[in-house]
Amino acid sequence: MTVDLSSAMLDSIRQSVIPKNDDPKTEAASADIAGGFADLLKQAVRGADAQQHHADDLVTAVETGASDDLVGAMLASQQASLSFSTMVQVRNKVMSAFDDIIKMQV
Repeated sequence: MTVDLSSAMLDSIRQSVIPKNDDPKTEAASADIAGGFADLLKQAVRGADAQQHHADDLVTAVETGASDDLVGAMLASQQASLSFSTMVQVRNKVMSAFDDIIKMQV
């Protein structure tokens, strides 16, 4: 299972969330914060994807008889599942916070 976040989608989110400012110092700081958060999200998605691929490889090895480490394969599978569930919960919290920001009256 692969999850792909395109940079265009992240850029559109950045543009809609981060207000435009004419001050170059503030603009640079905002870009650093947004870029850091986007990079953090990308790393989390890639990490969860790598764990899932590793677990799939271990399960395939057990199924084909190349390995007899069933416990290790199941443990890796559960770790990948937990990682994915955590990532989904973080996404839900981010979307909830984004909705709260959108609903704020200025």
